[in-house]
Order: sequence, then C-alpha cells, then structure tokens
Amino acid sequence: MPGRHPADEPFAVADWRRHVAEIYADVRRIGADDPAAAHATWVQRRDVLLAEHPASPLDAAAKASFEGLDVPHYDPAYRFECELRPAPEQRLDVSTGTDGVVPFERIADIKVGDLGTLAVWRLRGYAGGLFVPVKDAQAGRPGGTYGGGRYLLDTIKGADLGMAGDRIVVDLNFAYNPSCAYDPAWTCPLATRANTLAAEVPVGERVFS
Repeated sequence: MPGRHPADEPFAVADWRRHVAEIYADVRRIGADDPAAAHATWVQRRDVLLAEHPASPLDAAAKASFEGLDVPHYDPAYRFECELRPAPEQRLDVSTGTDGVVPFERIADIKVGDLGTLAVWRLRGYAGGLFVPVKDAQAGRPGGTYGGGRYLLDTIKGADLGMAGDRIVVDLNFAYNPSCAYDPAWTCPLATRANTLAAEVPVGERVFS
C-alpha cells in the first residue's frame, strides 16, 4: 500500500532477507577461492536490491536517481580470520522503531589486525544470531562513512561470512550501511564504544548521499 513503511510489508521483507541470504551464500562459496570476485558479486547484487526491491530502504526519488553505491575496490589487507576471545559481560537493550526493543549480549571480542578490537554480540531474542557493527575514524566525515557506523555481520538477516575452522571471518570490505543510513524512518542498532575503531577503514560502503 502506498505510504506504508517497507518494514510493514512482511512478505517483501521476507523476500529481501531471502535475497540477502542467497547473496551471502554465493559470497562464501566464491570467496573460498577468490575474495575479490566474491566482493564484486556482493557489490553488484546489493546495488540491484537497493535499486529494485520493494523492501529497499531507498524511497522512490532515491531509486530514480540511484546509480550504485560508493564502494572502493577490494583490498585483501582488510580480511581477517579472527580468534574469538573472552569478553567482559555486557548486555544491551536497543529500542528500534520497527523491531521494538532488540536485546544483545556480548559473547566474544575479536582483534582485527592492528586496527583494534571489536565486540561480537548475540541477539538474545528468538532465532539468535551474531551481530558485529563497526564505527571507524571516518564516521560522520564528508566523503567518509556513515556517522552511526556500519554492519560487518548480522547473521539473523543473512549477512554471514562464515568460519575458518574455529575462527570467524570478518572482512571489512563487506562493511555495509544500515537501513537508517538511507531513510531516517528506519531505526537501527548502531555501534557502541565496544565496536568503535580509532583507525580509518577506507573500504566497504561509503556514506550515502
């Protein structure tokens, strides 16, 4: 129905998540041998989703002028296979406009090379899921990254780069903007201090304008 928020269209949202899960399944398959090719596939198919899907966070005007996301070329220096380290006990209850209160529990920390440490969160509600956002030193700067940070993993919604043995795969080239970066009608869980890096992360989706 015209004027309704995309989150109020359950079949469209389910189809969006189905497409995201399919994209990441291909990313894991291709990325096993060629992470750069997997990244190119991810960029192209994410552009199509944003431009064409009814559950896209882009409104009609933004879709009409959309020419693709600003994503730098793949840089293998930003792909990590991270050991899951013990983390201090911490819980967050994040209020969102579309999903109500979303409860998270910090279950591990990961070290991303020399860039710093990020918390790994578990969604405490139904279906669980891992969540790893990231906010870097370019957040909120012109031409930089979204001020609230980006998402690396959100497995309940299909954004999952998998495991390498007992290590979790975290590739900053796949950092993507949450829906609220495109439309303030969405309210998203954002990176806290536990997921903030002092370093710049010059890969992944840039701020949308």
